[in-house]
Amino acid sequence: MDKVARDYINSKGYGEFFTHRLGHSISYEVHGEAVNLDNFETHDNRSIIPGIGFSIEPGIYLPDFGVRSEIDAYMSEDGPYATSPVQREIVLISAD
Repeated sequence: MDKVARDYINSKGYGEFFTHRLGHSISYEVHGEAVNLDNFETHDNRSIIPGIGFSIEPGIYLPDFGVRSEIDAYMSEDGPYATSPVQREIVLISAD
């Protein structure tokens, strides 16, 4: 999944600005101990198996500002489904 997102972001000219993994597992801890969606830092090749929660968090960080999105999901026996609501507005987070 990381490679697909990374290839798409690269194709749009922003590859050098995507400087972290795509996502990670979620369990009792925000960053779970299961699979990382990562072909960048740890190159995790494990599969997302049923019963695992995970995040998809692409981010592009330009010199003057950055944009990051997060979708949380759960892998059920029937496949993945999103658990986070659809975002309806932009949330500005200032570093100032």
